[in-house]
Amino acid sequence: MTEVGLTILLSERSELVKGRSIGLITNHTGVDAQFRSNLTLFAEQPKMELAALFSPEHGIAGSAQAGIHITSTNNQSQQIPIHSLYGDTRDPTSEMLTGIDTLVYDIQDVGSRFYTYISTLFRSVRAAAANGVDFIVLDRPNPIRGDRVEGNQLQSPFRSFVGETDLTIRHGMTVGELAYLCKTEIDSAARSKPDQGSSQLDVVPMRGWKRTMWYDETELPWVPPSPNMPTIETATLYPGTCLLEGTNLSEGRGTTKPFEWIGAPWIEAERWADKLNDIALSGIYFRPIHFTPTFSKYADQRCHGVQAHVTDRDQFKPVEVGLHLIATAQHLYSDDFHFLQNGGRYFFDLLAGTDEVRLILACGESPTTILQAWEGEVESFTEHRRSYLLYD
Repeated sequence: MTEVGLTILLSERSELVKGRSIGLITNHTGVDAQFRSNLTLFAEQPKMELAALFSPEHGIAGSAQAGIHITSTNNQSQQIPIHSLYGDTRDPTSEMLTGIDTLVYDIQDVGSRFYTYISTLFRSVRAAAANGVDFIVLDRPNPIRGDRVEGNQLQSPFRSFVGETDLTIRHGMTVGELAYLCKTEIDSAARSKPDQGSSQLDVVPMRGWKRTMWYDETELPWVPPSPNMPTIETATLYPGTCLLEGTNLSEGRGTTKPFEWIGAPWIEAERWADKLNDIALSGIYFRPIHFTPTFSKYADQRCHGVQAHVTDRDQFKPVEVGLHLIATAQHLYSDDFHFLQNGGRYFFDLLAGTDEVRLILACGESPTTILQAWEGEVESFTEHRRSYLLYD
């Protein structure tokens, strides 16, 4: 069985938190193999002080829907503050960090650039460095394997909270490895700014995790990281089907199969399924379906579309599938399909990390053209990340 960083810290590396005033960045996913919460385990440590909690998107309990503003509150059982990092601020502030000498990050990620838990990680590492606070990451698995890299690298003009730095869409890294990458960027910036703050970064690695592992091969319990990430199969599809959030296609929010059921009231289910299956994409089959979301896009409206069934997850390429879903819908339903705008900006561009994908698809180009153009970026990032990898 894989042992997560939380277990290793408390059994073998407790000197890292001994005598420290801890700010714990976590949520409901911060459990060990026996489902024991890190809040409980930390509170039982006699030689450290758990001074504050910090919660990401979805809140400390992981129950809030996507995009919901989370207010800061207090932990009733331990009488310590819970600072929201998805409310009035998304960065730990100097005021929040007063009296804290070490931040500890312990959250389960899903392996995609636009999943905001790693945006919270990056911002927290930067805030710790700026305020002279040490930082510890308790590592956890990348649930969709650590040896697969897909998609383009984010372009700087499209940085946002769904894309904090120039990762590929499917980055194949753990949160510990990502923290090292972020710290290198901070240290590089500090060399040109002598007054820049600094801090110590420690990563407590896992034991027994291999890069080729899917989460269900670790024997660890799966705790859904957010309300619309119920299963490992959802996480497997997510790097591709999350792109649909930037369109007027329902990505299945408000159903029992988010990111697996895709559709809209104006889709012809059988026609679209046939079109997608004719492309013969690896490891995926599209079944025509009909569904009615209870919230989000098309709430209480009958939708028609497809369920994306992963038939061979080792051959399946989610980013490729996401692009083909968009391209075929745009081709078949050009009068109905569109990309969503907010304040004159396309949310799809923030997810894609560029406006080039949307513009190329609008010209009727095949997703194959886009994927071929990205091959160099995949190779470049694969090489760039090599020095940060902690596992075989």
